[in-house]
Amino acid sequence: MPLALSKDRAAAPILTLLTILFAAPFVSASDCIPIQEAGQHVGETRCVTGKVLRVKVGVKGVHFLDFCEDQMACPFTVVVFSTALKDMGDVRRLAGRLIEVHGPVKLYDGRAEIILNRISQITGGAALIPPLPKNYDVENRGHYSAGRLRPTKKPAKTKATPNTTATYGNDVEGETPPE
Repeated sequence: MPLALSKDRAAAPILTLLTILFAAPFVSASDCIPIQEAGQHVGETRCVTGKVLRVKVGVKGVHFLDFCEDQMACPFTVVVFSTALKDMGDVRRLAGRLIEVHGPVKLYDGRAEIILNRISQITGGAALIPPLPKNYDVENRGHYSAGRLRPTKKPAKTKATPNTTATYGNDVEGETPPE
């Protein structure tokens, strides 16, 4: 029996260590607040967590991450301006993912928001989003053209064929040229 007690005592520190290691991600995730509480922390730099339902593209390429079915009734949104997309990557891939966004919580139109400027503001597996396609044009919705200027197409030139009935010089029908 004394041998069995010593095995249990040796296993206790290992069990405690394993519990701490597996519980650490859940403790660090508790620093993030849900989107419903974001309005109470306006003016603070916080971590807000939520599931992105869809990504909308607004005027001039501004991207909005929607966390609610009815975006107008949603208490929180994330905004990515078109100038930051080059550094952020393809934020459209965040749809359907649970993300953690870090940054200053601001109030805009009665709703809390965080403006994303760099990829390091998103933590977790969602931070591994691919870069934008090289030919993606943020201001041209649905098109992936960089907007190259091309000259207008001119009508094809047709080669003129000589008219066999035309008269040349003094050659008139029925008359003989003077000598």
